[in-house]
Amino acid sequence: MSSSKYIEQAVNEIASLPGVGRKTALRYVLNLLGRSKEDIDRFTNAIADLNKNVQFCANCHNISDEKICSICANPGRDSKIICVVEDIRDVMAIEATHQFKGRYHVLGGKISPMDGIGPGDLNIGTLIERSANPEVKELILALSPTMEGDTTAYFIFKKFEKHGVEISTLSRGVAIGDELQYADEITLGRSILQRTPYEKALQ
Repeated sequence: MSSSKYIEQAVNEIASLPGVGRKTALRYVLNLLGRSKEDIDRFTNAIADLNKNVQFCANCHNISDEKICSICANPGRDSKIICVVEDIRDVMAIEATHQFKGRYHVLGGKISPMDGIGPGDLNIGTLIERSANPEVKELILALSPTMEGDTTAYFIFKKFEKHGVEISTLSRGVAIGDELQYADEITLGRSILQRTPYEKALQ
């Protein structure tokens, strides 16, 4: 495609990103090629720092620059309520609504036998440990209303139904089959505020 092996290498790496085809990757590479050395250094340093410094919170598994993320470390957040989500992108989506003031627990996925993902592959064990704290009063199951999300929510509900912790779920403002991270902020915010007991959602 190119007379330069270095352009080919760069295109191949950028095209490995999700949603980026080779034509788009080539456009990005040619744009970078026209930038100053300082711009390129900032770009490559940012990627290197991302890989070297970003980690997962030891408490909730959210992304963090420190061992404990800024949400868990914030004394202004309500530690009595834990919002259980599948993915770090769901944390970002909920935070963008400015409606939730509690804390999070990122499962790292959802139960999907077809993909070989079982409960043991998720961060459910640490959720059980956190919920053993008598300070925790409510778990909000903010999982995508897909078959896999519903399976995961039901599994967690059965694990906790006798633990004395209130289990709630988002109101059905988020359309069935949609991924939580793609819901608009107003709908998602209302779904959190108008959450319902999980047992009612099963009826």
